[in-house]
Amino acid sequence: MVELLDETQLERSLNRIAHEILERNHGAGNLGIIGIRNRGVHLAERLVNLIEKKEKTRPPMGTIDITLYRDDFKEITESPYIGGTEIPFDVDDKDIILVDDVLYTGRTVRAAVDEIIDFGRPKTIQLAVIIDRGHRELPICADYIVKQISLKDTEYVEVRVKEVDGEDRIVKVEMD
Repeated sequence: MVELLDETQLERSLNRIAHEILERNHGAGNLGIIGIRNRGVHLAERLVNLIEKKEKTRPPMGTIDITLYRDDFKEITESPYIGGTEIPFDVDDKDIILVDDVLYTGRTVRAAVDEIIDFGRPKTIQLAVIIDRGHRELPICADYIVKQISLKDTEYVEVRVKEVDGEDRIVKVEMD
């Protein structure tokens, strides 16, 4: 196991991404933040809190579960757990910031975009991720990235967040 980011580095990185989001979108006035279940939701909430602290306005936040939108849905399991999607704001003409922990093949992001568009027509959909590990199967790239790494097929990234795992830490793990 190799540590990629510790708690302090993750906190600084999220702060930087919040600044980049505000700069690119000329403030928080038209933003909507949507976290992909599971860890993307917690990271999105942190970004919302950072943006609120900087702008004195809280962008609306939603959560999305892409399980039923996956193109490999039937291959995964016959009885999947579905966490539910909650987007309590109108996405039409909003600048949506989609937040996930790891970008890999691009299939999760594709499913999330499909689901968001079922709610309306955003002005833009921008992607923020903690780790971009490459090996894309679809032409998808992140707008905001904490760290880009290249992994072997026998390695994966484990993102740990306090809300779920009791600690903030990102590690590279070798599969057995």
